[in-house]
Amino acid sequence: MTTRAVLFDLFDTLVVFDRDRLPELTLNGRTVRSTAALVHEVLVAHVSGVDLPVFADALAWSWREAERVRDETHREVSAHERYGLVFQRLGMDPAALPPGLVTALLERHMRELARAVYCPPHHRALLESLRRRHRLAVVSNFDYTPTAELILEREGLTPLFDTVVVSDAVGWRKPKAVIFELALGRLEAQAADALFVGDRVDIDVAGAHGVGMRAAWINRAGDALPAGFAPPDYEIRDLAELAPILGA
Repeated sequence: MTTRAVLFDLFDTLVVFDRDRLPELTLNGRTVRSTAALVHEVLVAHVSGVDLPVFADALAWSWREAERVRDETHREVSAHERYGLVFQRLGMDPAALPPGLVTALLERHMRELARAVYCPPHHRALLESLRRRHRLAVVSNFDYTPTAELILEREGLTPLFDTVVVSDAVGWRKPKAVIFELALGRLEAQAADALFVGDRVDIDVAGAHGVGMRAAWINRAGDALPAGFAPPDYEIRDLAELAPILGA
């Protein structure tokens, strides 16, 4: 079967997120990797009376709440919306905050997050080879489009893709059909002629199959197929294994 387009998940597929690269934070005798302390520094420069432990708790709660909504509905909870939840948790009115504060907090958090992400060199080499024969796209579940774009640009990947679709901009997350269909439409590709590559069976493989695409599952740890899901068309341990599959 001819493959005219190849679509990729971003995090832990094209690029690797290494949590150990995040700053260390010790609270209540427990050390975690978190951007909370750095974001808190930005906050207290504009708003007084918010202790770091209280802020870190609100930040963690907002993430859990956002994940609950995402899991239940597949609606994206944008980073701006999530920080609105943080301030509600703190008993603060977001409308009363200094102009631009939420954006400043987000930029500090996302700058640190981006530093924990890298692209293995052989991933770029593979993409450069695939680019000669295929149309390429990124389809990512992520709540802040500028950071996804920054990572792609910094790693030299932006010119290799015909389109980048981020759930933050769409409003819906994989496995919803709309995010895949938007990418296919921009590529002017039919689902039957496309392959989706990702590291999650439940959102990447299932979502791609749902719109009629073939799917390759990056299963680095050799995990068993989760119960209740159809197997992928291809199962690989590393992105380099796409080369013989696609004749690159």
